[in-house]
Amino acid sequence: MITRQRLAVGACALLAALTAGIALPAGAVAGEPTGDAAPKVDLVLDVSGSMRARDIDGQTRMAAAKQAFNEVLDATPEEVQLGIRTLGANYPGDDRKTGCKDTEQLYPVGPLDRTEAKTAVATLAPTGWTPIGPALLKAADDLEGGEGSRRIVLISDGEDTCAPLDPCEVAREIAAKGIGLTIDTLGLVPNTKLRQQLSCIAEATGGTYTSIEHTDELTDKVNQLVDRAADPVVTPVAVDGADACAQAPTLKSGLYTDREEFGQHRWYRVDVPAGFELRASVSVAADRQVDRDYGVSLRAVTASGREIVRGESTGSGRTDVMSAGLRYPKAESEDDDADSKPAAEAVCLQVANSFSAASGVKTTPGLPLELTVDVVDGPDTSSDVASFGLGRGWWLLGALVLTGFLAGVLWGWVSRWRVAVWRTN
Repeated sequence: MITRQRLAVGACALLAALTAGIALPAGAVAGEPTGDAAPKVDLVLDVSGSMRARDIDGQTRMAAAKQAFNEVLDATPEEVQLGIRTLGANYPGDDRKTGCKDTEQLYPVGPLDRTEAKTAVATLAPTGWTPIGPALLKAADDLEGGEGSRRIVLISDGEDTCAPLDPCEVAREIAAKGIGLTIDTLGLVPNTKLRQQLSCIAEATGGTYTSIEHTDELTDKVNQLVDRAADPVVTPVAVDGADACAQAPTLKSGLYTDREEFGQHRWYRVDVPAGFELRASVSVAADRQVDRDYGVSLRAVTASGREIVRGESTGSGRTDVMSAGLRYPKAESEDDDADSKPAAEAVCLQVANSFSAASGVKTTPGLPLELTVDVVDGPDTSSDVASFGLGRGWWLLGALVLTGFLAGVLWGWVSRWRVAVWRTN
């Protein structure tokens, strides 16, 4: 049955707040955290000639980076495997082809020897080009293998000088591999073009961009990102959605990642036993420039094509991520035998988007999406989930209606009493 809510304008904001928390899955089980495996971090440092500029706390950008690295190395948690890669550190010439290959692993990703790593950092001097794209590709190779979290922290003071290998496209390719690698970027110059490029790189992999103007800011931010890598994380499982429900892959409770082209529909199947509840949510990232006016929807449909419930979200202007969610309780039948295993219903989940690419923007690979699926013990009665389509917020709405009614009656009685007093006097 399709659930539709038509609410008065005055109650929209209230009901949105009441139902939003119910529509989205709360604490879905998303696989086992990978925190038991050693987390890996690759610090990628720009050592191009522009790092000679003396505009960070009265010292050169290179000196500020070295100071920050030394403090970060001292504070790195023991369980983190850390490596350092450079770009533009060796070739001082004018040959672009050679300069765009100038990236090397200064310190290999692995158990940290702080003295050895500091000694390697001390040898760095601003030298050459800014091959960000090639460095990111090599850094992804540095972090291959293992089950722990993987993070690249890119620190640069300038745009990539090795086009047409667009570093933003490189980041999208890395994200498309579904290996759970995050790229965070730090810009040492408050420059609009640099900010746009580094922001695009970070957004493509779910990372963050930060503009840095002081040495202590650089130290604090890199420390924060290294510490974050040590936190237990859940790695999404890559899955290929189908173009139709009949061919859709069957998913269990977990966190999944996929790619969806502009305007495409992706289908997945989930088995929901009687007496259980399906909770699902999807987030689609606009990792490139898109046109205004867009939306994302998540529909639960029976195998025969009948819509059960849907969640949707729309917007206009700039966005990074759009999300939608739904809940579907599968009621137990009176005919079900208590001693037998409850029958499961095959529910198809359809993810759709109405994004459109801006002029000149590549449409491949598709937009990254993340799908959360959780099948949990359902409530005793369906009314606990969807009383009149209002979720568990119905009681609050009822209390507000009753309060308003009583206040109206009281105000009417007081008004009549005042009028009576006025007439008497």
